[in-house]
Amino acid sequence: MSDRTQRLAEQNFWDQIFELRDEQREARKNGIQVIKESQLPLELNRQGLMRWYMHPGIKDTILSCYLVYSQEIPPGSRSGRLLFGGDQVIYVVAGQGYTVLDGVKHPWKAGDALNLPLRKPGITVQHFNTDPEITAKLIAVEPNFLQCASVDRGTGFEQLENAPEYDRAKQG
Repeated sequence: MSDRTQRLAEQNFWDQIFELRDEQREARKNGIQVIKESQLPLELNRQGLMRWYMHPGIKDTILSCYLVYSQEIPPGSRSGRLLFGGDQVIYVVAGQGYTVLDGVKHPWKAGDALNLPLRKPGITVQHFNTDPEITAKLIAVEPNFLQCASVDRGTGFEQLENAPEYDRAKQG
């Protein structure tokens, strides 16, 4: 028997699913429902200035099925350029500028929404602020495919009856 086979044989993966379900339920029971911008740090990263509302690394929100962040682009500046799968909606809160999506320029202003398509090979995106005085502010939302469904999968997950072999093994 290989080491991997031995390690796997020592686990009860079915019970682990229920343990994960219970952990997810407990986290949701006490999760934050109102995320306040004033309590979020402004992060400087390779994409620019961002505030994360929802992220796979943020574990205290009631939902975890979206990635949500705001991005600030200083006057006359731009975001980083990104290649990713797409499937993102961006609402322009303030400012004006344009987005280059796969080489095509798309102008926007406050009140507009950008719909970045989901494409199998991915998309290339970069945002530009053309206003010389006003910081552009964008809010981006996309599915967090890592945690969209959870173990409950929206319908509940309960063991209604055990297999007889399981009950016999537990008894004897």
